[in-house]
Amino acid sequence: MATMTSLIGLINKIQRACTVLGDHGGEGLSLWEALPSVAVVGGQSSGKSSVLESVVGRDFLPRGSGIVTRRPLVLQLHKTENGQEYAEFLHLPRKRFTDFAAVRKEIADETDRITGKSKQISNHPIHLSIYSPNVVNLTLIDLPGLTKVAVEGQQESIVQDIENMVRLYVEKPNCIILAISPANQDIATSDAIKIAKEVDPSGERTFGVVTKLDLMDKGTNAVEVLEGRQYRLQHPWVGIVNRSQADINKNVDMIAARRKEREYFETSPEYGHLAHKMGSEYLAKLLSQHLEQVIRQKIPSIIALINKTIDDLNAELDRIGRPIAVDSGAQLYTILEMCRAFDKVFKEHLDGGRPGGDRIYGVFDHQLPAALKKLPFDRHLSLKNVQKIVTEADGYQPHLIAPEQGYRRLIEGSISYFKGPAEASVDAVHFVLKELVRKSVAETEELRRFPTLSHDIATAANEALDRFRDESKKTVMRLVDMESSYLTADFFRKIHLEPEKNSNGPPNSNRNAPPNTDNFTDNHLRKIGSNVSAYINMVCDTLKNTIPKAVVYCQVREAKRSLLNYFYIQVGKKEKDRLGAMLDEDPALMERRNQIAKRLELYKQARDDIDSVAWK
Repeated sequence: MATMTSLIGLINKIQRACTVLGDHGGEGLSLWEALPSVAVVGGQSSGKSSVLESVVGRDFLPRGSGIVTRRPLVLQLHKTENGQEYAEFLHLPRKRFTDFAAVRKEIADETDRITGKSKQISNHPIHLSIYSPNVVNLTLIDLPGLTKVAVEGQQESIVQDIENMVRLYVEKPNCIILAISPANQDIATSDAIKIAKEVDPSGERTFGVVTKLDLMDKGTNAVEVLEGRQYRLQHPWVGIVNRSQADINKNVDMIAARRKEREYFETSPEYGHLAHKMGSEYLAKLLSQHLEQVIRQKIPSIIALINKTIDDLNAELDRIGRPIAVDSGAQLYTILEMCRAFDKVFKEHLDGGRPGGDRIYGVFDHQLPAALKKLPFDRHLSLKNVQKIVTEADGYQPHLIAPEQGYRRLIEGSISYFKGPAEASVDAVHFVLKELVRKSVAETEELRRFPTLSHDIATAANEALDRFRDESKKTVMRLVDMESSYLTADFFRKIHLEPEKNSNGPPNSNRNAPPNTDNFTDNHLRKIGSNVSAYINMVCDTLKNTIPKAVVYCQVREAKRSLLNYFYIQVGKKEKDRLGAMLDEDPALMERRNQIAKRLELYKQARDDIDSVAWK
């Protein structure tokens, strides 16, 4: 079986490590909270500070009137075998205090650093470790004294604020309550007993301490309380005789005060029969023994919490990513893995697994048809413009049968209008694809830890999309130009036959009549405009189908197939230091990983240490 010293000392060590790593609060029950400790509770001027100093064997706490303890003091006692005696503060980790008057001053200064020199309180604890051969291994938490009224300079809420702070500690199931009550006060009105009874009605976590026994009125004593007859607890009451003010003024050391306390109980006619279980030395041993017993009882639940936390920390490390190896092969592999993860998300957006790809269909189904409808064909094929273009096309020599050149110029001019909607469709799809790249980078969980790589991938993807857009524009422009470069012959044959088909007389009745070449009637101009409009509608229907095909082929298809191909080539040529620069992580994320790694190491070490000593 492990010795008390080794087990409690180990718990102290783990608690201190938890404090250093900030693992002493937050959501759920932390390891620090799961490890048992002793909270010292009492009203103002109940003698709390004197009890602590008696247990430690040193005069080290600030003194004064009113609220002196304005921040919780987490006091870890470590028994040493080499005779050395010193103190260390968590906020001054590299400084040892051998002068305990300096410890007192540092506690006061550190309190003022948070609360100012006012009489306000703070729940931000001060952590102090004392190493001495005159102590037992123990963790004590000195809390602000409970009070009933606010004094001048304090907020009206101070009474409730202190009580809430005390409850925050004593309500925890692993907290042992050291309830301090002065003997010259009715135990029924004790602030400490009142709050202990509320949070620990069975009394199994509460130790009662009666102070100032030597200051009771003559003819009165606290025997009934100490024997548990006035108020029963599951654990024995302990009486304490604090140093008198005269002793404090004379700087009587605590070791001499302990000796004087023992003499008081051994020679007291009222308490002589209880002398063997009275005094600060007995209290320290009693608490240490009980703490060791509680620790043993809690070991299974502590180990279970440690194992659960180890699993949670490993899961979080997996989520934010493990550290990257330093060799170039591993770095290149990581970069390619990140690219594949991004590419997967991007394709899900296009193929419908994630939102966004449907906007491309919206360009073809709504935006392109709407743009085609708005083209100014009515103006281009107005009577005046048709006459102008046909006339200009003939030059000095009028046409003989049908104004073929006029038709061609009207058709070519009309077809040129299709270039605007074609280019707009390319640009609209390009905008959607760039937005999907941005979303995909943001939604790729693996990339969040690498801001530089995220930027490089986004830049490479956008550059590729620019190249796809340029090729797509060339292709849709070719589609429009192809419609101009070769007109459908059947269209002209149909126009040539229409006058014969529409003639009122016999088919050959006007064969020898001279053609009317002086001018075109309005009806004839309307007929030309109508014929061109019919041809343009046919071309419009064709382009309405072929433009989306070209855009998808040149932009969407290529984005799915080869968005990062050029990036892969460039990455493969990079040197090791450039690969490392691409995997430069967010400093906050790196710090978070380091903290998780440290906590993980702490929990694993704590589990191994507890296993190594708990069952020997």
